[in-house]
Amino acid sequence: MLSLNSQYQTLYVYAEERNRRSDFTYRYFGKRAFDICLSFLVIVCILIWMIPLIGLLIKLGSPGPILFIQKRTGYRGTSFNCLKFRTMTHNPADSFKQAKRNDERITPIGRFLRKTNLDEMPQFINVLIGDMSIVGPRPHAIQHSAQFWNTMPEYRKRYRVKPGITGLAQINGYRGEIDHVMKMRHRVRYDRFYNRKKSILFDLWICWLTVKAMVGENKNAW
Repeated sequence: MLSLNSQYQTLYVYAEERNRRSDFTYRYFGKRAFDICLSFLVIVCILIWMIPLIGLLIKLGSPGPILFIQKRTGYRGTSFNCLKFRTMTHNPADSFKQAKRNDERITPIGRFLRKTNLDEMPQFINVLIGDMSIVGPRPHAIQHSAQFWNTMPEYRKRYRVKPGITGLAQINGYRGEIDHVMKMRHRVRYDRFYNRKKSILFDLWICWLTVKAMVGENKNAW
């Protein structure tokens, strides 16, 4: 059960009942083993030095914390604390507002981190502790889930798997600002397709295309 507080009217997002039989399939355990092994390697080999280095650059660029922690929608509609490198100026009094192109709140180092997807790297910690997967539908802010959960019939089905650091929708350019309902519909279609077809080879292919986007042109990343 999710609830929205702050200035929003209190809303509740229904967490679907678990299907225990499907939870204990080989595919589920194989995907979790892949997540644990890869996330552990990334944390030990990369994040152990990346967090202090990027954290220093973030601190030099603007005052505030190194990490941005936001409530996101997770598996079966539950909420969790999603970790990211902070890419915007810090203002605790700000209300929820999605980043847009040429957003004045984004810092210079933050713009680089967002363009290269490096701002998402701390989410490997979310993967290791079980909140997320390497590949899966991107976790949306609970404000977006409250908006679409009961008005878009297929939306809640995207959370039948754990949300991912990267996903099929993202590598096809469906990321960034959601300024029209059709953009969300396209994301949901890609996410539902992934949910039905997920496999280790599919995950590796999505990971490869994500790395290519990080070092090349990353569409709709700002």
